[in-house]
Amino acid sequence: MADEADSEFGVLRSKRNATRYQILVEIAERQPAVNQREIAEAIGITAQAVSDYLQELISQEYVEKHGRGRYEVTKEGVDWLITRTGELRQFLEHVSEDVIGQVDVETAIATTEIAEGGTVTLTMEDGVLRARAGDTGGATAVAVTNAKPGEDVGVTGFEGVVEYDLGTVTVVSIPQVQNGGSSAVEPNQIAGMADRNDLVAVAGVEAAAAAEADEVDPDIRFGSPPAVQEAATKGLDVLLIASTDLLSKHTDRLRDQNISYEVVDLTE
Repeated sequence: MADEADSEFGVLRSKRNATRYQILVEIAERQPAVNQREIAEAIGITAQAVSDYLQELISQEYVEKHGRGRYEVTKEGVDWLITRTGELRQFLEHVSEDVIGQVDVETAIATTEIAEGGTVTLTMEDGVLRARAGDTGGATAVAVTNAKPGEDVGVTGFEGVVEYDLGTVTVVSIPQVQNGGSSAVEPNQIAGMADRNDLVAVAGVEAAAAAEADEVDPDIRFGSPPAVQEAATKGLDVLLIASTDLLSKHTDRLRDQNISYEVVDLTE
């Protein structure tokens, strides 16, 4: 029997059809012994509602009743399920290809004037995606907005790979306070190391004290494990000053991401 809501993506457009679909699936999984209360709990409606839907499905010849608590999905019911499942599959493909695909937009900083619809070349500089007009590199995209140099620009339709080297992490281990803390670190060593890296991160109070002692102003103070990993992933070299009790939180994450790091001991 045809259903008045059986148009394109009818299961999603009709709450009634969505519920019938769920009930038929539950019956097919449980048949022939079907517990209406279990179905009600599984799909979030009342047992009375399940009973009402069952009567409707039986009248439509989508379900046959073989006695108390014994039901079976008919060939017509299976055909209806297959049709509705095909509609859901088409809908998911539509969302994946036509909707999500259209909004797959990244943001870059324009290094030249860029016109909407134009091809751009992508590079990674200072940990930020950059775009310049024209097809002159290994990674290209299409601009979805206009932009002047220094402005942000939306890009999509990526082709190729943005080539850049991962950054490295130099880890300075600072003893915990009961083992000497920041005072155990040789003076004036951290400042020189900071000058050779793109970013400085601290983890732990002892680490913050060691940085202050060498007049180093950290770029990253909080949430350092993901921040350090993200910076190195974007090609930046990071000096991480960390108290010994927090070292493993950082090094484990770096190992998982195949990021190169070196642990340095500056204690006297």
